Order: sequence, then C-alpha cells, then structure tokens
Amino acid sequence: MCGICGVALSSRSHRTVDPEMVTRMRDAIIHRGPDGQGLFVEERVGLGHRRLSIVDVAHGQQPMASDDGTLHLAYNGEVYNHPTLSAELQKAGIRYRTHCDTETVLRVFERDGYDAPRHLRGMFAFAIWNSRTRELFLARDRLGVKPLYYAVSPDGSLYFGSEIKAILAAGVIRPALNVGALPDYLANHAPSGEDTLFSGIRRLLPGHTLRWRDGEITIARYWDLSFAPTGEGQAASRTEADMVAEYRQRLKDAVRMRLMADVPLGSFLSGGIDSAAITALMSQLVGSGVKTFSVAFAEREANELSYARLVADRFRTDHHEIVVEPAEFMSALPRLVWHEDEPLAHPSSVALNFVSRLASEHVKVVLTGEGSDETLAGYGRYRTTLVNLGVGRWWDRLGGAALRPVTRRAIDALPGQFRMRRRLERTFLYLPADLPALYFDNFAVFGRERQERLLTRDVRERHPSYEGARSIP
Repeated sequence: MCGICGVALSSRSHRTVDPEMVTRMRDAIIHRGPDGQGLFVEERVGLGHRRLSIVDVAHGQQPMASDDGTLHLAYNGEVYNHPTLSAELQKAGIRYRTHCDTETVLRVFERDGYDAPRHLRGMFAFAIWNSRTRELFLARDRLGVKPLYYAVSPDGSLYFGSEIKAILAAGVIRPALNVGALPDYLANHAPSGEDTLFSGIRRLLPGHTLRWRDGEITIARYWDLSFAPTGEGQAASRTEADMVAEYRQRLKDAVRMRLMADVPLGSFLSGGIDSAAITALMSQLVGSGVKTFSVAFAEREANELSYARLVADRFRTDHHEIVVEPAEFMSALPRLVWHEDEPLAHPSSVALNFVSRLASEHVKVVLTGEGSDETLAGYGRYRTTLVNLGVGRWWDRLGGAALRPVTRRAIDALPGQFRMRRRLERTFLYLPADLPALYFDNFAVFGRERQERLLTRDVRERHPSYEGARSIP
C-alpha cells in the first residue's frame, strides 16, 4: 500500500524543517508500509515514506533521487504500464538502477515534467521535490484510488500526507470540525469534494495535480471522464455484441496488468458477478490455485458464503473464509474510525477490514472488483433514475411542471408512516425532472433542500463556536 507525507515551508515561515517532525508524520502511517521507511530533508523541505514492497522488493527504497540529485520522489501506488514505459525509456538511452515502477515515475517526470501523470496508467499518489526550481509537485491518479490530503498554513507552508493523521502528527494543525462539510457527510456518507471533516485540511481531487513554490499554489486537472465517441460514426455502427467483446477483452487486459508483482497475489470473492469474473480471469491467466478470500456476518441474511464457494469450487481456488460475529463488529469500530480519519459511514468497511486482515496472512496484493457496479450501471437506482427522468420530462412537456406544487402538497398530506409517501417523494411528482434532483439528491440520505433547510442551519445554531474556526495558528 505504502504511504507518503511531507512538508514545504515558505520563506515567510523563517524556519527550516525539523527531521523529527517529518519522522512523526511518516511513522503515524506505519501501517501503510511496514517493510521499509525513508526520509529526505533539505532546509525548508521534508519528504517521508513508508514502504510495502510489491515490485523489486530488494530495491526501490524511497524517497528516490534522480541521478543528478535535483529531484526527490515519494510515491505510493502502482503504475501498470511500467514495463512498457521502462522499455521505452531504456531504448531512448536511459539507464535504470532498479526494476521498480518508482524509478519509472521519476524517469517519466524527468522526461515530461508536469505532464508526467498523463502518461501513467495505474493507481498512484506522489510528491516530487525539485531542488533546482524549488518547487514541490503533487499528483493523484485519475480515479482517486490512492488518497492524498494537504493543508496550507497562513504563511503559505504546505503539509501533505496519504492520511489526515500524518498531517496532524506534524503538531502544527489544531484538529477542528469543518462545519461546512458536515451536511455533505451526513447526506452522502462522505464529503464529496475537496473538503474533509477537518477544518483546514483538504483532499487533492482525482485526476489533479498541485504545484507549490514558496507559498504559491497552482492546482490543475490533467484528466476527466469523457463519453465522446472515439471516431465519427463509430458508436452508431457498433453492435451490442461488439461492445461486450471489447469490454471482455479490456477487463482481461486490466486483470493481466494488475498481476504485475513480485509477491503473492489473491482475490476478494463475494460470490457476486464482479469478483467472480475477476477470479475467473485470474485463473485463466495464472492457473488454478489462486488464493481467494471471503467474509460474511453471522446473521443468515448477511451470509453469502455459499455463492463464493460455488465460484471457488468452479475455478479450484485456494479458498479462505471468515465470519464476523456481532461482538467483533462492534469492537472493530474504534480502530476503523481511526484508520478512516472520520466517523464510519459504510458498514461494508467493517467487513472489508476483516477480510483484508485474513488476506494479509497469505498474500500482499488482492484484486477486488470495486467499482464494477458503477461502470456497468449495476445498481437498480440507475434504471429507476432513467425511468423517473424520462417520464418526468414527458410530464413536464405536457405542463406537469406547473402542477408540481399541487402534487407536492398532496404527497406531503399523506401520513408520514405511509410507505407510498416515501416513494412518491422520490419521483418527478415531487422533485424537479432533472438529473441532480432525481439522482444525486434522490439517493442521498438528505437531498440538497433538506441539507440547506435543516442540517446546515441546525448545525451552525448548535455549534456557534465553530464559526470562523481556524485550524492552523
């Protein structure tokens, strides 16, 4: 997994970096990298690194310096096109000192500068200090698989880390609730933008980079999701069978790339379509004996191990299971809240923790299948939204929008315990017939209107002391 952290002090701070402070930041996230540790300190800049060795276990210690010593890299993640990039760079005359993807990130930055993230295919968060230009460069992967947080003090100094606790360990930031992010958290289970629940601490968004130079910060987006056709008339001429075949090949290629490791690999196996497909492809690519791991709760309705066993038997995996008892679930919560740096909003995080601990006894890397429901619209909410949106727009064209205040009052008049009322409140009869209302608001715990009308005002009235709170003295 690895973890990174660091600090860049502005000239206005009139200080130099204390190595002990960076060491505290680094060791606050020792759980992210128990295999190794590294430190780089140069006057007003410090970088820390915790390593979980995956590729080129014997080498790749960090922070890693360029040949001329002007660049220093602290990197967390894995670049899946590392073999292709390293071959390309060596063909161009670059002599490698290691076989790890850390060096590839450094070499690509030497070649392409701030455009380097565009050429990296993988999951990553990294920091590069350029002692020649006196600039610190941070980057996060396209989908934000790897976390990266930062805080800026009033004098322009920058503190960053893979986890919020690394920033707090610097000892210069006073933990305080970010009241403005609380409604978003309560409605959507997590702050969905740059804000965190800690005042003054922000997250670098997926597909973004940050450049710091003596207190001046520039944030830029280098990638965004696009649904534009790749060729004129191409989308219209393709059949469903063509697209299914392409998706199957892309998925197989993605699994193959993620098998790049010098340590044992495994797979989480829930028994669902996503993890079953990945387990099947892993078995095709590496043969039988893939290590699979499943978790279930003791209650019968929360136990789907039978489905996972069917997949494990079919592909002859080395299968392992764990069943979480209610007492174990509750006792794990304090530790998980500490790990996540915020109140736990997803019960699935508890199950994931237990199965991860089980897997760590056998392998260092697992493939999971996370995100498949989103990319393939696998949740029922997607179909519900499309139907709701289509009928709602048709209804509005017939003049229904003018009747919405009437239908809303009629729905509000229904008994509160009436199940149909709750369902009608989530339709075009109650909400505007647009995507933000019928999807983003509809499936939040609280929609925007209720956030503004109830949560924000209520929180500020109850906690006036937080108004204008500053987290960095």
